[in-house]
Amino acid sequence: MIPRYARPQMASIWEPEAKFRIWFEIEAHALDAMAELGIVPKEAAQAVWERGAFEVERIDAIEAEVKHDVIAFLTNVAEHVGPEARFLHQGMTSSDVLDTCLAVQLARASDLLIADLDALLEAIKRRAYEHKLTPTIGRSHGIHAEPVTFGLKLAQAYAEFDRSRSRMIAAREEIATCAISGAVGTFANIDPYVEQYVAAKMGLSIEPVSTQVIPRDRHAMFFATLGVIASSVERLATEIRHLQRTEVLEAEEYFSPGQKGSSAMPHKRNPVLTENLTGLARMVRGYVTPALENVALWHERDISHSSVERYIGPDSTVTLDFALARLTNVVDKLLVYPERMQKNLDRMGGLVHSQRVLLALTQAGASREDSYRMVQRNAMQVWDSDGELSLLELLKADAEVSALLSDQELEEKFDLGYHLKHVDTIFARVFGEEAP
Repeated sequence: MIPRYARPQMASIWEPEAKFRIWFEIEAHALDAMAELGIVPKEAAQAVWERGAFEVERIDAIEAEVKHDVIAFLTNVAEHVGPEARFLHQGMTSSDVLDTCLAVQLARASDLLIADLDALLEAIKRRAYEHKLTPTIGRSHGIHAEPVTFGLKLAQAYAEFDRSRSRMIAAREEIATCAISGAVGTFANIDPYVEQYVAAKMGLSIEPVSTQVIPRDRHAMFFATLGVIASSVERLATEIRHLQRTEVLEAEEYFSPGQKGSSAMPHKRNPVLTENLTGLARMVRGYVTPALENVALWHERDISHSSVERYIGPDSTVTLDFALARLTNVVDKLLVYPERMQKNLDRMGGLVHSQRVLLALTQAGASREDSYRMVQRNAMQVWDSDGELSLLELLKADAEVSALLSDQELEEKFDLGYHLKHVDTIFARVFGEEAP
């Protein structure tokens, strides 16, 4: 984890102290279940809860000698508990602790990410309604196409992140599984009730068949979901970056008092936050392939996945948490310039209304091919004039066009409001019938 891109609440999930606390709870709850079954004395389970403790530094020191982190942990706990500690880890294997702990950590991380998405959705919705009818140019291939509204751009982003939220909820449910099944997952030396008990105490479901490790297809799906969400972050960030370009300047990241944009050029106001989000998204997506490659473990288990997950578990969740919070801030404070949007709409001499004229000519009796030819030959003159000429005036002066459409009929086809008539329908689909 890089502190620059880490928020405390998410980062704390992955701190050694938090990890070992989860390990302790798994072991202690398992001992409680064994005590209920009469496998170990109840006094031993009670002693673990009362005297059980650990020190991160001491665990590290023991591990340096024994070269095994779970054994080092158990040894350190035993130093505090005393003789009753001999009942800890009865019939369990290291993966029971490690995999169940990782499931708890990823579930807790999921809860924070879902909360992040909720905050982002709220910000996008508010700004979408604010600019529901703010006209702007829609672009395809980066080229002026037809009018949309800035609210519709944000409505699209809302729908996308709403899907992300659903995916995150599903990913949380799939990853939150407990495995306390012993060596090679057969429960030969531990009763399945112990797994059920620990799962309930840790807020997890049970893994139907664990083979000693929780199958890594679950983890692959989890990290793939984070990668998809990161791609959606990048999509909105890239849109904002394009809109902030000097030639466009329809929207802009908030530029705070005292902020500097360039060490060399005092006039610069750069889209640094959305550029940063683009980079962070690349990192989160970069963790997906290792997670997919972790699925193919040898036989009932190996630990080729272990080193990978020590990286990607903390890094992906911490990075995405930071990115979602940063994007929420960008949307919340985004500077929007309706006058510039209108100026850009008008820049190309009415070319954005070409399709309406094309359709009107077909309705008036011309073939589609002839209609396209008539509109295009006039549109190209407007392009070549860099918008100095008016498409409407050229069409009015075109004898072939005017033979089919009157001046009034042509003028009607250049009505901007026509393109916005179904905005309410789209908003109802995205946000529901009720406006905020």
